[in-house]
Amino acid sequence: MYDRITLPNGARVVFERMDGVRSVSLGIWIGAGSRFERAEEGGSAHFIEHMLFKGTEKRSAAQLAEETDALGGQMNAYTTRDNTCFYTRVLDTHLGRAADVLADMFFNSRFDEADVESEKGVILEEIDMYEDTPEDVAAEMLLYNCFPGALGRPVLGTAESLSGLTGASLREFRDRIYTAPRIAAALAGSFTDADVDSIASIFAAMPAAGSAAPERAEYTPCMALREKAVEQNQLVIGFPGLKTASDGRFAMQLFSSILGGSSSSRLFQTVREKNGLCYSIYSFTAGYEDTGLFAVALAANRQSEERALRLTVDELRRIRDGGVTAAELDRAREQVTASILMSLESSASRMNRLGYGELFLGGALTPDELIARYEAVTLGDVRDIAGRTLDFRRASLSAVGRVSAEEKYRELLLSGEK
Repeated sequence: MYDRITLPNGARVVFERMDGVRSVSLGIWIGAGSRFERAEEGGSAHFIEHMLFKGTEKRSAAQLAEETDALGGQMNAYTTRDNTCFYTRVLDTHLGRAADVLADMFFNSRFDEADVESEKGVILEEIDMYEDTPEDVAAEMLLYNCFPGALGRPVLGTAESLSGLTGASLREFRDRIYTAPRIAAALAGSFTDADVDSIASIFAAMPAAGSAAPERAEYTPCMALREKAVEQNQLVIGFPGLKTASDGRFAMQLFSSILGGSSSSRLFQTVREKNGLCYSIYSFTAGYEDTGLFAVALAANRQSEERALRLTVDELRRIRDGGVTAAELDRAREQVTASILMSLESSASRMNRLGYGELFLGGALTPDELIARYEAVTLGDVRDIAGRTLDFRRASLSAVGRVSAEEKYRELLLSGEK
């Protein structure tokens, strides 16, 4: 079980003790990411993530790194479309110092203009790194075209949007978006009541001001093709998915696992193992507060691409029309159960479950509650999810490489309705 403190300003502290461990993980979760940016602010949320490590009023960037290393711990951050998280994992004896460093970064970063200009080069290199990964390019193209507007824009921003960002603009974005009601501090591992009180006092001082909701998004079918000189074509087939907090997310997760979530999944066995047409093929889900995506990604060379796609579409139609077997459902449930129970051994995993659950799910479910939700999923639930999701008239496709004509891809997708 975990506990929650809701502060008068709306910020929350959620915490869970773990017996028999010496580590502790602390995360500052903000329920805001790149989709909260205006068009001209593209990349701001992610840029702030970088700037928090560039120095505060009392610690230089080098001192932040040295002090973290001196604690023997880890300190990092990430930004998504819906949220941002700054986190640390240390031994319990160092939690007080680690929390002080993390809070100093969060509240007192300098946003020095010279540092901003220097870091633009680092982020441009990061953009280039992803550009050199066709799998990432294909996924980003799908999101960009399926969700036109703020949600679809790249988390990293673009060279054009980055050029207009300044220390002042980043500070303004932070102050406008990172407000107390959007904050959840998540703590898991070995800690004391005094540690909880200290962390709560850090966030109690924030103003209670709220912030505007992001631009709403809705799935739009698309076809996005891009020529790129690579050996394999990277393809992603997309369908409308579920919102983050949808009650159907448990059935959707099991459905995705059976279809393309493991080496025993249907797509892996059919397209790779039996026919040898690709090395990588898998399904995935992406949920947001107001919409979602279900997708299948695969890579195949130009000669085998069409056959791989036809087999993939056939398998999607087969699971939509015929459902899954009891053995498949039991195997997927066992995989999920094992993942949940093994994650209990990690303070970082528990911290992530607490923070994300608090921001987006109305509170984190306990492991027993999670397992019970998956156990309650029936064969009919999975078949219903497959039937509602796999509508090829609303299918999207993103392809990067030595791509075929758009008409050919449309014909392949529509064959799923025959």
